[in-house]
Amino acid sequence: MSTLNRISVECRGVDLSFGKTRVLQSLDLRIEPGEFFALLGPSGSGKSTLLRLIAGFNQHQKGELLLDGRDISAVPAHARNVGMVFQNYALWPHMSVFDNVAFGLVERKLPRTQVADRVAAALDLVGLADMALRRPAQLSGGQQQRVALARTIVIEPRVLLLDEPLSNLDRNLRVQMREELLALQRKLGLTTIFVTHDQEEAMTTADRMAVLDQGIIQQVGSPTDLFDQPINRFVASFVGTTNLVEGQVLGADATQIHFSSEPFGKMMLPGHGGAPRLGAACMSLRPHALRLIPRGASAQANEFMAGAVVEHREFLGQFTRYRVRVGSSSLLVDIQHRTSAVLFSAGDEVAVSFDPREARCIA
Repeated sequence: MSTLNRISVECRGVDLSFGKTRVLQSLDLRIEPGEFFALLGPSGSGKSTLLRLIAGFNQHQKGELLLDGRDISAVPAHARNVGMVFQNYALWPHMSVFDNVAFGLVERKLPRTQVADRVAAALDLVGLADMALRRPAQLSGGQQQRVALARTIVIEPRVLLLDEPLSNLDRNLRVQMREELLALQRKLGLTTIFVTHDQEEAMTTADRMAVLDQGIIQQVGSPTDLFDQPINRFVASFVGTTNLVEGQVLGADATQIHFSSEPFGKMMLPGHGGAPRLGAACMSLRPHALRLIPRGASAQANEFMAGAVVEHREFLGQFTRYRVRVGSSSLLVDIQHRTSAVLFSAGDEVAVSFDPREARCIA
């Protein structure tokens, strides 16, 4: 199967409502040609609605939807040549794997020899060349997903849409299949949009991703950008786990922020190119950026430190997660597990320290 053309997908000022419920609000988004792009958000955030809009199954009331620079808002779903893999795979149980994959080509009335060649190439691409005569019920969950992928790519779509395709698989198989998905996407060079509520899936596969909440795009960027530089509380809390420490911005410029909080007092935090407003704000601290040390021990150079009391401890394999009380704040601290590590117990008096470069001030 030949490498497919790479095209862009763009939404300009898109509004979509179901009755009086506004599902997508003034949405602006551009997905670059050949990009693996993830739509991440909680249930009801609008991510699947947006995916179905691109496929042509939903219709927006305002704005433009462009494929390769052309507005396709009025183009029906069957004429868009956009491929979609559904959460439940939607395979025909009475058909063989071959016939399932061939279905779209037969509907397009392609010659039999061409259908056979393209189906064989698609099945070979997903590693199912020797299972063409089996029925879906004779396949594992991962194999069924590969059939659904083969059925979609065999029609050589302009864009590939994936609606939580890994949610029905167990954890180990999900990890394997997301690696296979990414490898296949890279091989085809196909612009791919992947909907998920799983942060790990989004961060391990996407070139860039958009976080949605209540039909509004909160932030767009690379997984690293969104994890390290969240622009608001929702993104900070949804992309990974974080501690939000309430406080006040006392002064700021483009490079430094004078921040004060009850647990840590006054401190200087790094700016991120724009000075936040003075007044109420919070500081985002990832659990892995915090250290626990015995009370009375010294912090490392340039670190801030405050006394704390351990409230809870749980072992999570690669790391131990502590919940500690610092003043009136409860913080999570993740400590990488080592067999020689000293464990703290509930009630132990300790100190929490962190490098201010790991903190993010959010207005």
